[in-house]
Amino acid sequence: MCLNIFSYKKHPDYKLIIAANRDEFYTRPTREAHFWEGNSNILGGRDMQHGGTWLGLNKNGKFAFITNYRDFSLFYPDAPSRGPLVSNYLKADLSPEEYVKSIEKPKQYNGFNLVVGDMNSAWYLSNVLDQPSEIKPDVHGVSNAFMDTPWQKVEKGKSCLMDITFNGEFSPGDLFGMLADEAQAPDDELPETGLPIEMERAASSMFIKSPDYGTVCSTVVMIANDGQVYFAEKTTNPKKEGKLVEFELSIST
Repeated sequence: MCLNIFSYKKHPDYKLIIAANRDEFYTRPTREAHFWEGNSNILGGRDMQHGGTWLGLNKNGKFAFITNYRDFSLFYPDAPSRGPLVSNYLKADLSPEEYVKSIEKPKQYNGFNLVVGDMNSAWYLSNVLDQPSEIKPDVHGVSNAFMDTPWQKVEKGKSCLMDITFNGEFSPGDLFGMLADEAQAPDDELPETGLPIEMERAASSMFIKSPDYGTVCSTVVMIANDGQVYFAEKTTNPKKEGKLVEFELSIST
């Protein structure tokens, strides 16, 4: 499912701030964030089932992430994995606009929301809408409907990110604290996406907990105007040892 709250070219000191939760089945094989073997230009976690990723960046300042679009009437069990849509962009010598417009047959995938960007521009593609659009400087949120759909956790996340980052000094720990919010939306504010009501309630929180499925990691990315990058991922999967991995690097802006 996943939740990505991000500030793009909005903060006076940072070109990009991302606070993201990845939600997945606890047993899905995953490797925590690292510089990839075979392509050390890419930094991000890795889905060991299909080889892609849900969120990553490269040393040239390109970044990308993806979430599922939740509509079970559009689900195809034999559809290709969506994770390579992220990693393929990080490998490609294409601008964000060129990349989203180059994706062949986006409807062959199950529903997705894809954000790709660099230090010059960022683009959004939902294969449900199939209308690529440039992302304007602002604070945005993407969960499992279209970008900036006013689900409670999206609106709460955007408000929290603004409060944390635009009111003085802040730390990555403040953003991780935001992502740990387990408060659920009231029933009259729940979306209707085809889930049983108990799971719809569980999925309405920023941090999801259920017996077999939930938030398996939280990620914070901060890219300063001078090109200094901080990338941290906290493992929250209850089936794994909790750990925090942190990276600092410089990119050319």
